[in-house]
Amino acid sequence: MVLFAGYQMPIQYDGIIAEHLWTRAHAGLFDVSHMGQLLVPTAEAALLETLLPGDIIGLGVGVLRYSLLLNAAGGILDDLMVTRRAGDLYLVVNGAVKDADVAVLRDAGVTVDRRDDWALLALQGPTAVTVLEALVPGVAALRFMRAAGFAWQGHDLWISRSGYTGEDGFEISVPAAAADALATALLADAEVKPIGLGARDSLRLEAGLPLYGHDLDPATTPVMAGLAFAISKRRKLERGFPGAERVMDELFNGAARRRVGLAVAGKLPAREGAAVFVGDTAVGVVTSGGFAPSLEAPIAMAYVDTAHAADGTALTIEVRGRRLDATVVPMPFKPKNYVREGAVA
Repeated sequence: MVLFAGYQMPIQYDGIIAEHLWTRAHAGLFDVSHMGQLLVPTAEAALLETLLPGDIIGLGVGVLRYSLLLNAAGGILDDLMVTRRAGDLYLVVNGAVKDADVAVLRDAGVTVDRRDDWALLALQGPTAVTVLEALVPGVAALRFMRAAGFAWQGHDLWISRSGYTGEDGFEISVPAAAADALATALLADAEVKPIGLGARDSLRLEAGLPLYGHDLDPATTPVMAGLAFAISKRRKLERGFPGAERVMDELFNGAARRRVGLAVAGKLPAREGAAVFVGDTAVGVVTSGGFAPSLEAPIAMAYVDTAHAADGTALTIEVRGRRLDATVVPMPFKPKNYVREGAVA
């Protein structure tokens, strides 16, 4: 257990590699209640758009949208999920910056209702749908980035088919008083094991998903981070989001640096902060790195000068006084297994 964002969090239960591979093959249960859950009135969607580059006004009921909270220079203050519900907008923000996020929203005049009395559980993996459907009938009809309200033993639940592992799965918002009972019921299924933060990190790294505070920060723009998809078409035309001129200039003309995936030669992992080189010239820095259990090889994410960001580019990484060979490769490192709209149930 470690202290993280004011919470005692589990790093591992049975071992990071074992938990990682279990989630890829079965179903892993994560307690992610440290994340911030916020409610904003639907009538304030336009106000929210003054802070985010996504189309919030046009969001359909039960639809999730990945978005970014930006500063005046177009830098990323946080990445988050926004879901339109029947009467409000439901936001999930990162735990380490949730207080700062709320302050930014409220300073802009957005009405924020913090759901601090609700827990958040994530059930991830190929058998997650079978397990959850047995307890909460109807969830199997959801598709990736869709959500709806359900009930379990008299408790209201808000469930989305989403997650942070690259696998099919669900995030379950549940009243804190019922969280232990729901987690116990899920773990009663032999397909489910509890999973800690260690495997959550290695799973998201294989899926090419950035982590705020490591791969994303206020000095990084959506274009640098490879997250331009979060800028909706209408917003590109209308602009009106923080840092729009800079972000759009980078979108058309390119950014000075870019987030890339790196396949690392050998067995030694490259960790955050390791310098990336072309010859003797430093051209970037690793922001996330480690051993990929599914691939049985080390991988990393780094920001490198755009001139050296093309797939196939040969680089080196300095680790413990040694230079490791690395190659720029597409992300995700492991294909994602989302169940998207139109998939057969």
